[in-house]
Amino acid sequence: MIFAVAIAAGIALSIFWGQDWSLPRSPMSGGATTVINRTSRGFEQPAPNLSEAELQDHLEGDRAFEAVFVTPPAPVNSGLGPLFNNASCAGCHIRDGRGMPVKGQMLVRVSLPPGYPIPQEDQEVIFESHPEASVTLGNAPPVPGIGTQIQDQAVYGYQPEAEVEISWQKSFDNYADGTTYELRSPVAQITLPNGQPLPPEVLTSLRIPTPIFGRGLLEAIADQTILALADPEDTNKDGISGRPNMVWDTTAQKVVLGRFGHKANIPDLLQQSASAYVNDMGVTNPLFPEKDDSSDIDDRTLKTATFYTQTLAVPARTMIDDPIVKQGEKLFNQANCAACHVAQLRTANYEIPALAHQTIYPYSDLLLHDMGSELADRRPDFAATGTEWRTPPLWGLGLTQTVLPYSGYLHDGRARTLAEAILWHGGEAAQSKEIFIKMSQSDRDALIRFLNSL
Repeated sequence: MIFAVAIAAGIALSIFWGQDWSLPRSPMSGGATTVINRTSRGFEQPAPNLSEAELQDHLEGDRAFEAVFVTPPAPVNSGLGPLFNNASCAGCHIRDGRGMPVKGQMLVRVSLPPGYPIPQEDQEVIFESHPEASVTLGNAPPVPGIGTQIQDQAVYGYQPEAEVEISWQKSFDNYADGTTYELRSPVAQITLPNGQPLPPEVLTSLRIPTPIFGRGLLEAIADQTILALADPEDTNKDGISGRPNMVWDTTAQKVVLGRFGHKANIPDLLQQSASAYVNDMGVTNPLFPEKDDSSDIDDRTLKTATFYTQTLAVPARTMIDDPIVKQGEKLFNQANCAACHVAQLRTANYEIPALAHQTIYPYSDLLLHDMGSELADRRPDFAATGTEWRTPPLWGLGLTQTVLPYSGYLHDGRARTLAEAILWHGGEAAQSKEIFIKMSQSDRDALIRFLNSL
């Protein structure tokens, strides 16, 4: 990512859509923030329409994002742990892309069932060591001794909260044409420091990192635009009933629309960054400080790291004139995939002018949808039920394996290919999956080729 300084001032503009006619014309997936870069660095580019001052803030944020934290009292990047999952933002979001279901990237969210009684003395211990746990509003009570996320690594002299081992359960089925396919799902074995398993009442949810480019554009979409796409009662009878997740905004101290995270459980990028610092790295910050209000990083570091994620460019689509891609897009729409993966949205007024009033193509409605029992984690998260997940944006999907080979798809990385990801769809998407299963091999290939063009 730091290499971006070499291209930011001039080369980024030269690869912006419309500036290099030797490259294929691609739609501007991120509006004026779009770049044509289909390389392994395709997710790491600064938005080319940033001002010079904004570009400098972006590059400062890049350095914060790359910073590797160490054990206190080191003079630089001090504050790691004592319990953590990884030592840097970039350690999870490698090249700003999707993660893999491996140690250091796979996270385990935990909670007790809604309404589970927690003794007052346990609450005080939980909230002292895990200040972010206070924002759960009671529907996902934190686990005594752990909080709301298992930190499976520790600095010298401390024990991790648990050891997590992942094994894979495989299943087989057939497409309508008789072609066999294999699916896999993760099974987590979680062992506490005393050698005992996690108590059976604890709810768990495995999560892998999501791509971070284009997030500022998603933040810039007006609430009313997202809410207008919701249809919780399925009034149009199309089988799709997207719902908003209403979550706690720590800064505003009120309930607001959620739009980030696998369950849309985070309201904005500042809170997402702050949560990642304290949960994933054990680094306290101004939003989630120590009990005495001190913190490991200052407000400037938190905000510039957030600005970095807000101002990453979106890679342009490719192969839009390819007849197979066109056929795949037609099949995508015929299978009603676009009912959730809404292609075009518009940003509104925004604190970063370069991201305001842009027509973008994220292929998401940012709403919650019931994805069926096979993808369910059984763990609620604010308004999200144990079977609901936020529609993930599909832009840049075709670069996933280029940026980080063996990246996983879906919330826990179980899908190794886009076809597998489709085959796991259930609930509101069950009919779309069945349409895919009944397609000919050539039609399935065309649909996947379309997805890879994004």
